[in-house]
Amino acid sequence: MDFGISNLVDFTCKFQCKFSYDCRSFCVWGIGREATLAIIKPDGLLGNYTETIKATIAHSGFKISREKVVQLDEEGAANFYAEHSTKKFFHGLIKYMTSGPVLVMVLEKENAVSNWRSLIGPTDGRKAKITHPDSIRAICGADVEKNCVHGSDSPQSAEREISFFFDTPSGSQRGGDDEHDEL
Repeated sequence: MDFGISNLVDFTCKFQCKFSYDCRSFCVWGIGREATLAIIKPDGLLGNYTETIKATIAHSGFKISREKVVQLDEEGAANFYAEHSTKKFFHGLIKYMTSGPVLVMVLEKENAVSNWRSLIGPTDGRKAKITHPDSIRAICGADVEKNCVHGSDSPQSAEREISFFFDTPSGSQRGGDDEHDEL
């Protein structure tokens, strides 16, 4: 009887972690693959950077497994960025994130979170132009607020953020309009 890696993966996923997003990534992609949430913010969409960003994503070895365009309302944006609610930039961030549509994507790759964070560069687009001139934020970000893209900061945040915008294991969805969902 063959107990190769595919059988081990199948067994692990069926019996140990039926509903975990991380496990589903593990089952589909194999050991070491993870998912992260990427958002092209309003300035990225309105500034016509979408195709450039998506080409950079593909060239860097990421797979876009899910994507959709969403128009966040104030409540949705406030819920998504709730961890920043006590910071002075919070209200400006909410106003900015509701100023136009955003493109949310699930990116998959080995070490997706850290690789995506490296690719997008520092939060402040002005600093990125100096310290990381080839980063996405250096190319299309204006400053710390209008920085063109979002990236999950940890695998735990990625799982929470992905479930905010896309199907959760129970089948419910949150975070916005599914009219533009592209599977």
